[in-house]
Amino acid sequence: MIITVGVLALQGGVAEHLDHLNQIKNVRALAVKKPEELNSCSGLIIPGGESTTMRKLIKDYNFKEAIIKFNQQQKVIWGSCAGLILLAAEVEGEKEDQLGLLDIKVKRNAFGSQLNSFIEKNMIPKISDSVQELVFIRAPLITEVGKDIEILYQKEDQIAAVESRNLIGTSFHPELTDNNAFHQYFVNKIRNKIS
Repeated sequence: MIITVGVLALQGGVAEHLDHLNQIKNVRALAVKKPEELNSCSGLIIPGGESTTMRKLIKDYNFKEAIIKFNQQQKVIWGSCAGLILLAAEVEGEKEDQLGLLDIKVKRNAFGSQLNSFIEKNMIPKISDSVQELVFIRAPLITEVGKDIEILYQKEDQIAAVESRNLIGTSFHPELTDNNAFHQYFVNKIRNKIS
């Protein structure tokens, strides 16, 4: 069965996520530019980019209610970097209007500025049994997690990837590597919801 997976295409790393999804068998990747396009999607990626700009565009294009409804339908959403910030219930030091779907608190740019970007190699057992490159670019840190949140990866004591029943959040950018394991895991999670 072919499933449609959307990438929120307002700003940020849209093309890279679409490219990774298109490499997975029986997946149709869709750049989502209008709220009604979510109706044909079984999953959604909110990509990395500039979270303040994306938040404004989500509001301007009436995406907030559509994404919240999408989540209420138990469809799978993955927020990567800026997408993680937007999904979070709380952002340290900010009172901005969040989507607030993921019961976590985050700190923006916690791993440093653009100049402090780095790549780490490590294994995330639940995602893959092979070592992956984890690309951190002005990455947020997950400082608190709610009781129904599973930690997928932490760098020493710094939480960088989490999962709940139908949500995934990563501080890093799997779409900027050649490894497709994270996107495959995301698609498998969608298929498990459908079946």
